[in-house]
Amino acid sequence: MVPGPRSQGPFTATYGRGMDDKEILACTLTELLAGGTTRVHRQVPFGDVLYSLGTSFAGAPVLHNYPNHLRQLPKNITQNVLTDVAATDIIRDRERGVPRYCAFRRMLRMSVPANFQELTDNETWQKELEAVYGDVERVDLLTGTLAETPPKGFAISDTAFRIFIVMAGRRIKSDRFLTDDYTADVYTAVGLDWVEQNGMREVLLRHAPSLAPVLKNVTNSFFPWPKSTS
Repeated sequence: MVPGPRSQGPFTATYGRGMDDKEILACTLTELLAGGTTRVHRQVPFGDVLYSLGTSFAGAPVLHNYPNHLRQLPKNITQNVLTDVAATDIIRDRERGVPRYCAFRRMLRMSVPANFQELTDNETWQKELEAVYGDVERVDLLTGTLAETPPKGFAISDTAFRIFIVMAGRRIKSDRFLTDDYTADVYTAVGLDWVEQNGMREVLLRHAPSLAPVLKNVTNSFFPWPKSTS
């Protein structure tokens, strides 16, 4: 789904809505961990689950937009160890020798910010980053990509986009079922026609016919759907 605006305050709850767009269930993010998603979804119709997801924006990948519940995972699912997933991401990058933000951009033959002001146009973040790192060369890759001011119209930073676009194409080209073996001999003529004539919208409607009124005028199911009351 398309990233939406940055969340206001800590991400403490998620809401389920029926196709009349009225709230039918609310729970904390913690309640969705360790199999909790299945338990919650069993309380509401499948169509309403999809409607709730389809009409919601994904969180914007920027600084200060990390769910607080993932920074304090319950000890019952982390072998009695308090776990901060955000910190773990940084630690793993450092342990694996992932280059820092500026070094990484140099490896991609991209320009490198000379200071925090060139990294982001957010003045508050500039001060916070300088207080933590002191030198822009020390900024971690993940932190830098979240702080970086993205190009106009982009949902993610230019640095992240360079990697995404390369890996997306590589995954397609390296999958024989999308290249060499995308033939009638492998799929059958009927199978190829099924693939060509069906998209995400058709898949959704096949499993949840009740979504038909909502998806009636939707051309791209990966963008937030119109709410049934709009």
